Amino acid sequence: MAKLYHVPLSPFCRKVRLSLAEKKIECELVEERYWEKDTDFLRRNPAGKVPVLKIDGKTMSESAPICEWIEEKYPEPPLMPRSADARLEVRRLVSWFDDKFHHEVTSKLLYERVNKKIMKQGFPDSTNVKAGAKAIKYHLDYMAWLLDHRRWLAGDVMTLADFAAAAHLSALDYISDVDWNRSETVKDWYAKIKSRPAFRSILADQIPGFPPPPHYADLDF
Repeated sequence: MAKLYHVPLSPFCRKVRLSLAEKKIECELVEERYWEKDTDFLRRNPAGKVPVLKIDGKTMSESAPICEWIEEKYPEPPLMPRSADARLEVRRLVSWFDDKFHHEVTSKLLYERVNKKIMKQGFPDSTNVKAGAKAIKYHLDYMAWLLDHRRWLAGDVMTLADFAAAAHLSALDYISDVDWNRSETVKDWYAKIKSRPAFRSILADQIPGFPPPPHYADLDF
């Protein structure tokens, strides 16, 4: 069985978890306190980051290559389209969420409110929190624009781009930092992806000291 070293609210780990679950690949989840720099963990990934996936006798790190490897090794059901142009758009949006969205929103909200407390790194920086709360509005509006023109974020079918976005938004939703009333289009998209069987373990996550809001696991939120 595959083994994933992860942190429950990490959007990068959640993206890998969603990819594995969508393809029905059984996986043991091992919570890793990577900030403690455990020697055994650093042997698995000298970069000292999660996710780390052990599967088929291999140990791999970094969510982007992990998800690409999963797609190439286990192509059904597909999370990448066939054409080069469509694949480009998926990769662009995955990078958008894992780079721009993460830098402007996730790191400013989730990392300030949750990670700092868990890692005993002090109190949230209010300037960062305000910046993240402002930036997420722009990103939700951009998602709404995309979904006004497409059925899913990257086109007519669900792809890894949707999982990348949902990974970040679900982690932020755990701490009630997503205004779902800003866009019915985005809310409907999230309800659709949230109802997939692949999402079940994500919705079951419980972080000690951080209870989820009542709507977090509600499919009719």
